[in-house]
Amino acid sequence: MHKIWTRTTSLLVFITLVGSLAACGTKDNTAGGMTAASKAPTESKAPASSSPNASGTVSVDDLQTKAKQEGSVVSVGMPDDWANWKDSWTEITSKYNLKHTDTDMSSAEEVAKFETEKDKPTADIGDVGMAFTSVAVDKNVTQPYKTTTWDKIPDWAKDKDGQWVVGYQGTIAIITNTKLVKNPPKSFDDIAKGTYKVAIGDVAKASQAQNAILAAAIAFGGDEKNIQPGIDFFEKLSKQKRISLSDVKVANFEKGEIEVALVWDFNALGYRQKLNPADYDVAIPKEGSVIGGYATIINKYAPHPNAAKLTREYILSDAGQINLAKGFARPIRDDVKLPADVASKMIPTEQYKNAKPIKDFKIWDATSKTLPQLWQEKVLVNLN
Repeated sequence: MHKIWTRTTSLLVFITLVGSLAACGTKDNTAGGMTAASKAPTESKAPASSSPNASGTVSVDDLQTKAKQEGSVVSVGMPDDWANWKDSWTEITSKYNLKHTDTDMSSAEEVAKFETEKDKPTADIGDVGMAFTSVAVDKNVTQPYKTTTWDKIPDWAKDKDGQWVVGYQGTIAIITNTKLVKNPPKSFDDIAKGTYKVAIGDVAKASQAQNAILAAAIAFGGDEKNIQPGIDFFEKLSKQKRISLSDVKVANFEKGEIEVALVWDFNALGYRQKLNPADYDVAIPKEGSVIGGYATIINKYAPHPNAAKLTREYILSDAGQINLAKGFARPIRDDVKLPADVASKMIPTEQYKNAKPIKDFKIWDATSKTLPQLWQEKVLVNLN
């Protein structure tokens, strides 16, 4: 998911995370549990900028040879139950004869892990929301690699130097438990007129939650420069005691704790598939929503840099893009033709007509840093 991208939390939150990585979270607080990662080499690693392949000019054949010698790839924030990473990892490990482990964590935690472990690195590659791409680059914890499919990726979805690249995109959608809400909302206006509670997750950590606020802002005339309409929308709900603080995850849907939630479309469709599809409605808000993306970042100090680059190569290949779509994540490459059975399970294209991508990520980066405090001051304060 893409995660922050936006992936920027407040500086205070980031500093806190740097100091407390032992308390690891889930993929932007929306994916399932954690998978323990095996211990990676603990010796100090030279910065990738001085290592082979840093320029991204190595051939795929060479990458495969070197990755096989490394033998493993260690990921963070790329759990099995997010965007069908399970099938992707199965193919990557079998195709390239690699071992793999993942630890599920939020975008902010991923970047913090890369930075704090630079002398004893354990992770090779992470999947972060777009807002956190700038954080990672500013922290100087990434290394470049441009895939052989680089020219097929839109300019807005990649760093010009190859420091990060979006693998899949998502749009904030509404998911409704129709056993609890008989008339599922199709718009933000419908939500405003309802009586049920709405969950979006942890605004301090999760890109998904921050983008839910941005989606509401877009629906009511705002954008990444003007988040106020989104804050106003959720403030009104909070004054009506209609904000649910439950984590947006399958278990809480199953327990009936969540009536309506705002999540990435691929998560909404995935949750519905895992639950009883007949009991859940998924829709893109009619007034508008935000299109975001999740990007891979390769650790500058990666113990297995070639395996990490080969992983990115696979993700942006036709097979990799189709695997992500099987997990309901829309491929970033629009030239990839999805199998009919995969395409039929996606949300109808016409529902996306008012969804908009972020135009200025530097501005969104700055805006998203203000959201945790705004959420506390304008929304959470009304729930006490």
